[in-house]
Amino acid sequence: MNYSLATIWYERHRFLPAILAVGFSALLIAVQGGLVIGLLSMMSLPIDKSLADVWVGYPGVRSVDLGRPIPARWVSRVAAHPQVRRVDPCMIGFSLWTRIDRDRTPATPEVITVVGARLDPDSLGAVAALRENPELLVKLAEPGAVAVDESELGRLGIEGPGAQADVLGRRAKVVGLVQGYKSLGGPYVFCSVETARWLLKDPGSGVTYLLAECIHPSHAPVVAAQLNQFGRMEAFTAEEFSLRSRMHWLFTTKAGIAVGFTALLGLLVGAVVTSQTLYAATAASQREFATMRAMGIPSWRLQLTVLSQSFWVGFFGILIAAPIAVMIAEAANRFGTAVRLHPLVVLAAAVITMGMALLSGFAALRSFQGVDPAHNLR
Repeated sequence: MNYSLATIWYERHRFLPAILAVGFSALLIAVQGGLVIGLLSMMSLPIDKSLADVWVGYPGVRSVDLGRPIPARWVSRVAAHPQVRRVDPCMIGFSLWTRIDRDRTPATPEVITVVGARLDPDSLGAVAALRENPELLVKLAEPGAVAVDESELGRLGIEGPGAQADVLGRRAKVVGLVQGYKSLGGPYVFCSVETARWLLKDPGSGVTYLLAECIHPSHAPVVAAQLNQFGRMEAFTAEEFSLRSRMHWLFTTKAGIAVGFTALLGLLVGAVVTSQTLYAATAASQREFATMRAMGIPSWRLQLTVLSQSFWVGFFGILIAAPIAVMIAEAANRFGTAVRLHPLVVLAAAVITMGMALLSGFAALRSFQGVDPAHNLR
């Protein structure tokens, strides 16, 4: 191993391209993985930031933003479960937002995701940014009052609180801003259940979801399974519904498939570049390997040296990529793009990169076909 490190140092002009290739591949995997996790988390924010243990919706619902109305009277059926402490209604649906200009000129409509919940600090459907802001909860109690994410002001074409917009012919007024709730699809517009029903022009008294709090949160899977026996409704734990929403976006939308394909392409490019660079570095050392073979060093020891060099190339590549990935993620988040370097993403990037480097080392062993002690006599 010491010999491998010494070789890398003294032959750094040969191995530096391989280290940089591995570092670039690790960087690409980590950032792309963080980007996928960040984008997917946007699609399940109403679930992840709520207090509900169980979500009850229309059968076959694929994502939280694709719910269909269910009868509000089902609340008694859910509340009758012995493990359910309380039940809250929730309205989520798509609508069209058109800013109101002072000169009354037509504006381009923007698709929005309306999220309506009960407004109090213990609400099961209100996101954390609302529950932790009592003043904003009071303001949202006004008919037509809404809150939006600060980073979505540009997409909505408004400057801040006090702005008004036309939502399907209904007047909405922005009374507050939240942070950390950027949406990949239509911007989230948070409000009360009554305002949501009004903005979505729901003619009935139905709701999109019924949210349940369990006496013991660990019993949520059992509660969901028993509620599913009623039929005509489908219940999920919060974790199941969050994963279902994210997987729907990843595997059934073109944007999700494109992001996943880009991450895979980066991995393949990094693997090819690393393999070829290590092969070239090993092939360039054939004269030295031939000398060691003439000294009686067995071939398997030389091959082990190449694999050891591959390990250190991967290790140094990861060391270079780690701080750069953190800086890129921070910069991307400041510009409004969600890149979440979850520990599992970082660990996966490191493992994949190291495995790729070792596989490249095995591929580089092809150059040993030309190692012969007589090579130095030619």
